[in-house]
Amino acid sequence: MIKKNPLLQYAGLPITGADIKTCFPDLASPAKKIQALEQSGEIIRLKRNLFIVNSELTGKETDPCLCANHLYGPSYVSLQWALSYYGMIPEQVFLMTSTTTKHSRSFKTPIGSFSYRQVPASYFPIGVQSVEKDGINFLIASREKALCDTILYDNFVPHLSVKALGTFLEEDMRLDMDILYELDTDIIEQCAKSGRKSQIFKNLIKIIKR
Repeated sequence: MIKKNPLLQYAGLPITGADIKTCFPDLASPAKKIQALEQSGEIIRLKRNLFIVNSELTGKETDPCLCANHLYGPSYVSLQWALSYYGMIPEQVFLMTSTTTKHSRSFKTPIGSFSYRQVPASYFPIGVQSVEKDGINFLIASREKALCDTILYDNFVPHLSVKALGTFLEEDMRLDMDILYELDTDIIEQCAKSGRKSQIFKNLIKIIKR
């Protein structure tokens, strides 16, 4: 009888070295086993002590959003990638963008590039939601929070004129204005209370409500 590969239980999930060691508890040197699994291509290293099982072995891809949550945390997927995910901007975004309470960082991995921007701890949980996809859950900004996060880190957003902000959103960001008018202003109001770019967020609310 052929023994089932114990790594298959982690199909589609980011795992640590400790998880891998539990798959091979009788080995004298689990570290060497991990190295061998990397060399054979059965596991792929994302960073130190974080891996995914090769989809060629499992038949299941690991969702990049889930990887983003695990690669550097606490974090949630947001900014341009989330805007594209929701269809709010026309561009396809290949850089996986997230926000975090830690220092801003970026990672290049075999499955893609990941970027993290720091936000205040009090602002971080506003408008964050857990999304279920193919049996896994990951954290991502709501449409409102993704837009607020993007505005927070764009140095060219007009901060005084409501009209200028509307033009910026439609022409510079190429935001889908039909979606904009559907947004929940309560979440944006909470972001405005955080203190950073509060006037821009207030002007954004005026545009949505008019």
